[in-house]
Amino acid sequence: MNAEVIYNSDLHFEHMQWKKELLFLKDEIRSFQNRLKELIDKWSDEKILAEMGQYQIRFDRFQEKFDKMMRAIDSHEHSIAKHYEVEENCLDRVLLKLHQVFREKLISQRKEYQNLKHKFFMFLTHYM
Repeated sequence: MNAEVIYNSDLHFEHMQWKKELLFLKDEIRSFQNRLKELIDKWSDEKILAEMGQYQIRFDRFQEKFDKMMRAIDSHEHSIAKHYEVEENCLDRVLLKLHQVFREKLISQRKEYQNLKHKFFMFLTHYM
């Protein structure tokens, strides 16, 4: 059986892509939060304000999740750097499994966030 070799440089490349995506999403959330602040000044209806508050909470949660994911990537990068220090270019199986689990988590969070974004745009269309 021929096993595929996965190099630290491959994982590093994927980490950098993830970090860029997370930074973009965090910036996007800030723009959505700014839009919510603008809307708060336009509406006095308690029901609408409560819905805006729920969006604010959900955006805050995603900010926290994305921050946590960034820290996890940085931690994994630190592990990769340790391998480079001892001139090992292949990652051990445990860290590779963690990488794969993280990838699946990111995919799941991406879908959940896209769903929130879709609902938020529908909300904005209705109340702008």
